[in-house]
Amino acid sequence: MECVILIGLPASGKSTFFRDRFAGTHDHVSKDLLKHNRRPQRRQEQLIAESLASGRSVVVDNTNPSVAARAAIIAVARTHGADVVGYFFPTEAADALRRNRARQGRERVPDVAIFTVRKRLEPPAIEEGFDRLYTVRLNEAERRFVVDAMS
Repeated sequence: MECVILIGLPASGKSTFFRDRFAGTHDHVSKDLLKHNRRPQRRQEQLIAESLASGRSVVVDNTNPSVAARAAIIAVARTHGADVVGYFFPTEAADALRRNRARQGRERVPDVAIFTVRKRLEPPAIEEGFDRLYTVRLNEAERRFVVDAMS
């Protein structure tokens, strides 16, 4: 059982990566799905805990930009004995803006959201409590992800 934490700018490929790699095996938790919840952080932690308590692996598909944001998730995962795996999507703001402009409807975020997350983004470190940590780069020409272990 594992708790996967996706980390990166909006429009960096996190949700597509979830669908490609984890949709058949992991529960999906995203604050994007909790827009009408008055306390999305609390609800997110409840959903993570429910999945893990039931023995199901979970992916937390948010920007998760700071050590503090990730610490709350890691604490819940540890409470339930789950391995904690991080996937970091280093993305240039210009690339995220371009991809975001191609999105339709609710999937598209205001440009300011990309710049706000970029300003707060702290690259993850194994010392935060991750069991494994990877970088994920989107090869747009080949429409595939390149995953490498972080050192």
